[in-house]
Amino acid sequence: MYAVIVSGGKQYRVAEGDVLKVEKIVAEEGATINIEHVLMVADGDQIQVGAPYLANGNVTATIKSHGRGEKIKIVKMRRRKHYRKRTGHRQSYTELQITGISG
Repeated sequence: MYAVIVSGGKQYRVAEGDVLKVEKIVAEEGATINIEHVLMVADGDQIQVGAPYLANGNVTATIKSHGRGEKIKIVKMRRRKHYRKRTGHRQSYTELQITGISG
């Protein structure tokens, strides 16, 4: 059994026991959350597709940890203008473990 969920504007295909990194969710580590933005649930040959979300679809997950990704270097330069600028960015994420799928 698997489901397709939406979190942070991105879509993820998840199954029970999966661990995935999503955009930061404001909650404590170890807390259980319900993800109600479920686009599809498949159980063998039975497939339910929402329009856009399933009314009875629900995915439960436990927050394992919070963290920040690797640094991305950003370089801006204008040739012949003596302009150079360097910055960096680290995206925050939340690591989830999927504990249940219903729908």
